[in-house]
Amino acid sequence: MFTASKSLLLVGAGGASAAYRRDSLAGIAAAYSVVLVDADAPDWARPYLAGHLAVDLTDTEAVAAEVKAYASTNLELGGVMTFMEHHVVTTALLAEQLGLPGATPQSMKACRDKATSRRLLDQHGVPSASAILAKDAETAVTWATSTGFPVIVKPRSQAGSAGVMRADSASEVREAFNRASHETLAGLDAYGPSGVVVEEFLDGREISVETAVLGRSDSRIIAIARKTVGPPPTAQEYGHCVDGGDPLLTDPELARLITAAVDAVGVTCGVLCIEVMLTARGPRIVEINGRIGGDLMHVLIDEALGLNLTQIAADIATGTRPQLRPTRARSAAIQFLYPDRSGVFQQLATPNGLTQHDWLERLVTTTEPGAYVAAPPASTYNDRLAHWIVRGADPAQCAAHLSDIAGELEPLIVPVAHRSACPR
Repeated sequence: MFTASKSLLLVGAGGASAAYRRDSLAGIAAAYSVVLVDADAPDWARPYLAGHLAVDLTDTEAVAAEVKAYASTNLELGGVMTFMEHHVVTTALLAEQLGLPGATPQSMKACRDKATSRRLLDQHGVPSASAILAKDAETAVTWATSTGFPVIVKPRSQAGSAGVMRADSASEVREAFNRASHETLAGLDAYGPSGVVVEEFLDGREISVETAVLGRSDSRIIAIARKTVGPPPTAQEYGHCVDGGDPLLTDPELARLITAAVDAVGVTCGVLCIEVMLTARGPRIVEINGRIGGDLMHVLIDEALGLNLTQIAADIATGTRPQLRPTRARSAAIQFLYPDRSGVFQQLATPNGLTQHDWLERLVTTTEPGAYVAAPPASTYNDRLAHWIVRGADPAQCAAHLSDIAGELEPLIVPVAHRSACPR
């Protein structure tokens, strides 16, 4: 058993994403001596680092050699982890190489590959959605026509809802197939298999389930996040709410589904973000992500439940028993501001005193002035203008607080006559 006094390798910092990554890194560094494995150490990350191994993360062999050399002279190394979708497979390979706790590379590849995930879930009888890996648009149309509209079309190995589209006709399937074939988020196309998956449409309310995996058939639900998504045909996340009193936290049917899904893809160690659709036929698995949830989920969980999600992930990565018992029961929510028109972002005007509310945890502008932004349905994760986090006694109070902030924000966007843009 490793102890929290040992160092921890963190694979990938997230580049310039301080608004989303700083809290994650700070949460780990509060309990562990963190050594970053990445080509560069961003300025915002350096105060939290005890060391830095400079290596190109797209070169797996070079990463393995660098980490092996480091481990040979640093006996205090206790674990290796990542909070980035890009590096879950590399992290698993490193843990296996060093004999440290972690998921197997095969299981992380299954999580990264939506086609493989669907196949394994189907083989193990885990309720999800029927799906096909379509070799071209016409194959997608044929399958969708025989299955019945609507369908969901998505990239095989992206994240953040990049390229995910609902299609209600053959022509929309072709359009969605083209978008899913090209759209990427933060260079994820370099870290997973290419291709397009077409899935049965699951109708219902979507949630994400943060899950601690302590062993085979030993999966624990940490938190439930209720999602707010944008208007069809895209599935962009517009917000999340975590409630410490959510009845799904102790729902036996959901707990069985989560355990069965984790076992199906073969994960036996780690923290996963599992997306679930609550349909009229019961809960169905949407996706299994081999890392903690994004969108500042760790902040919501801390505010609502008093649990440190990133430290839980670090504890499991070092073989330390995590603290999973909530210390509070309230609610917290986040909302993202998307542009109402396409054009050049100028500024986000906020009234004086807006940030003085004791229930407002943060309000952050995430787009630099002068950047071009696209309005829905062309919007992606990268077009978000700002986000804000609120706390409250229950979800209804959080919803009211979110609305109060939204009503006060005035984004200034100047339309442009013409723009030709590549989604990459």
